Amino acid sequence: MSPSNCVNQDVWTVVQFATFTRLLSLFLQAVLNAVIPDHVADAFSPPRSETPLLLDPVIEALFGGLSHWDAEHFIFIAERGYIYEHNFAFFPLFPLILRLLAATALWPMCGFLTMHGRLVLAVAIVNSILFVISAVALYKLSRLVVQNRKLALVAVLMYCLTPANVFMVAGYSETLFAALTFSGLWLLEKRFTIGACLLLGFATGARANGLVNAGFLLYLSLQWALARTRAFSKGEGCVRYHHYVWELIRFVLAGAFYAAFVVLPFCLFQFYGYQTFCHPTATEVPPVLLNLARDKGYRVADAASPTPRWCQWRLPLLYSYIQDAYWDVGFLRYFQWKQIPNFILALPVAILGFIASYVYILANPVFCMYLGLGHRGKDIKTHGFCNPKVFVYIVHSSVLLLFGIFSMHVQVLTRFLASSSPVLYWISGHLLFQYEPLLQNERLFRPDQIQQQKDHKPGLKCAVGMCRNNQVLYLLMQWQSCSVYTRCILGYFISYWFLGLALHCNFLPWT
Repeated sequence: MSPSNCVNQDVWTVVQFATFTRLLSLFLQAVLNAVIPDHVADAFSPPRSETPLLLDPVIEALFGGLSHWDAEHFIFIAERGYIYEHNFAFFPLFPLILRLLAATALWPMCGFLTMHGRLVLAVAIVNSILFVISAVALYKLSRLVVQNRKLALVAVLMYCLTPANVFMVAGYSETLFAALTFSGLWLLEKRFTIGACLLLGFATGARANGLVNAGFLLYLSLQWALARTRAFSKGEGCVRYHHYVWELIRFVLAGAFYAAFVVLPFCLFQFYGYQTFCHPTATEVPPVLLNLARDKGYRVADAASPTPRWCQWRLPLLYSYIQDAYWDVGFLRYFQWKQIPNFILALPVAILGFIASYVYILANPVFCMYLGLGHRGKDIKTHGFCNPKVFVYIVHSSVLLLFGIFSMHVQVLTRFLASSSPVLYWISGHLLFQYEPLLQNERLFRPDQIQQQKDHKPGLKCAVGMCRNNQVLYLLMQWQSCSVYTRCILGYFISYWFLGLALHCNFLPWT
């Protein structure tokens, strides 16, 4: 079979498995939400403003688990807009998409579903579609970066079993962010820079950590500038001074332009928050929401109230104030004895993150010492996890990992890394190839060959055709024959995948 046919088969496998895991997640959350009673949590719970219509109880029974914890904020913003000060911790792109879908494609259902019911249904639809898109984008990105079809496929199949699964299916912006980030980085690797800037800018409109993606644009622009200089020096025998100056000017101007694309959505959103609370106008807030604000101590924009103290800051960033005042986020603030269980929850993803950095640096010490900008040695690998293209992704992952450990609620680290960086899936795939003998069988990576293996257990033989070209499902069916390393990695992914659905959807604490 030709390489292009193999790639097409891989993409179809990814689409199938991503779709299957979304449907299974939606089914399981409905069952678990019905079987396990909801915990009474001190979470944001605004009152419903509309009388339930005919299909609202059905949607609540099927998808109610998707609207818990922070999902309440996103759905509230999509329904009511930004009313409370702490709502501004949640960026606007995801609520905007939910509202758009509820007001257009789902509008014919308005006689049977309230706006809230349509928004909950929109969550299930939007995140399911976006997850499939993000999986395909991750596969295309992985093919370009790791330059190894087998590793790219296994990494994306692991992504379909992400330990942050519940946040990819519930009313959170992680799936949107992953789809935009992976797609943007794929375009950037193909040197479609303007398209990449647009997508990465939209990613910043979904989550604040999209700001860090500007580093990819700056680093790769610098790499390309140095490559042009070297290519010119080889052709001319020397490089004149004005060529260095021109490349430097070009890099500075292009870098500033690219970074502005990524940063602009964040700045606009902060300006909107500043105008809303520091220069409030007369706005009518429903009495029931004002009562909630008084009961819970939420701030609403009010011209008659004193100006918030953050408005007087030299750089009045509402987002920073909310993280500090409402969630007590800051450097080393989470380093308390009572938070040890949360550190344990984040330990597996942190270990994988540190292993990724260690493995890469150990394989390329000199290359890393020169920050990937020096000449590549003769022994450096050109494909696989340790190839030069992966360097900037390792740096990005390490920055997020260290920031998450020292300056965030550490239990958030799992979804923080799982939706932002492909490195978690690349290192998992790399370790599986390194320590799992079953993956050394070349026939597993030929389309339709897994289905022909004779050592399947009869009761598990390629359920609904899902096993075709799916190495991860094959390993799960051969669990007893897998190595200890494989069981640890797959066990972590599967257990977090399932436990998140069981706990989060019932208002029980999770990552």
